[in-house]
Amino acid sequence: MLKELINHLAEPIVSFPIATFLFYLMIKHYKTFGSKKFATWFTILSIPVLIFFFADPNFYLIIKTPDNVPIGILLVLVAFFTWFTMHKAAINDTRMEQGLEPVEAMPENREKVWSWPNLVYTELFAIIACTAFLVVWAIVFKAPLEESANPTWAPNPAKAPWYFLGLQEMLVYFDPWMAGVVLPVLIVAGLIAIPYIDTNPKGNGYYCFKDRKWAIISFMYGWLILWVYLIIVGVFLRGPNWTFYGPFEYWDFHKIVAEFNINLSEFIWIKGLGIGMPKNLVVREIFGIILTIAYVGFIPVWVARATSFGRKFYIDLGPIRYYLFMTLVVVMMSLPIKMVLRWLFSMKYIIALPEWELNL
Repeated sequence: MLKELINHLAEPIVSFPIATFLFYLMIKHYKTFGSKKFATWFTILSIPVLIFFFADPNFYLIIKTPDNVPIGILLVLVAFFTWFTMHKAAINDTRMEQGLEPVEAMPENREKVWSWPNLVYTELFAIIACTAFLVVWAIVFKAPLEESANPTWAPNPAKAPWYFLGLQEMLVYFDPWMAGVVLPVLIVAGLIAIPYIDTNPKGNGYYCFKDRKWAIISFMYGWLILWVYLIIVGVFLRGPNWTFYGPFEYWDFHKIVAEFNINLSEFIWIKGLGIGMPKNLVVREIFGIILTIAYVGFIPVWVARATSFGRKFYIDLGPIRYYLFMTLVVVMMSLPIKMVLRWLFSMKYIIALPEWELNL
């Protein structure tokens, strides 16, 4: 019964809202999350949970796969460094609330060292240690060197390398050109544009949260919830035919999931109005076009005029940087919106124009 409940909670329609809510709690109570007491109790309570999970043969079969072992290690490192940054930020924010300077600005921490040889030697030793670890890992876990590409046979499930599994999971909700080209380009462009959009000098050289609250929240939500979460789902919870499987569920190749996804135009014209689809392409997709233009064009303007933080952003950033920033935000938030629409209403595309190779 408990394993069935966990399998149900792991379904994206349930686990994604839970992950978002936990992220909200982490941000709201970041000083508690960043405390050593929290880390200690979390580690202690995690031990019996991990024993319970690893005792299940189906979960152990997935987690011990040579390709998945380093991903589990990376997830542990992501959790640790997320806590570590919040821990350092909580300490500095508390000190600055008391009128003190950040820890990094204290006299004993102001010592400067040269990049050569101090930094270069540290990086060299880190590279050697990482290489040695990878060699030992490959030997112990028998890291597979698979056969050459064979056009007559494909594995099931066919998965990309772990760092692309977030994109592969996005293919469930977006058209291939959106998930594979447009969104990755915007992600890279957004990361490049961050230093030019956010010119706030606070937080440079020291850990903090309050001084860079919105920048940290937007980045960490995109990183932890919209990227790491999708990688976890793609690695551990997607099985044959890219079907969802719970952590305690056997990967049955014959599992069938009844799904019938429809476009917004079909939902409105056929289900809502009870008439046939218009032959004119623009008329057929007019509701999706209006909705998309309103989403991209109206929300940035509304936020700047109707919310206090939006007005502050607009004044601090200026019109050009503000609208560039908000465009990146609304594009990023289109992913969770599209995911929820798929889960709740079986919505496939907001705009479906395969004739023009335009599906959104």
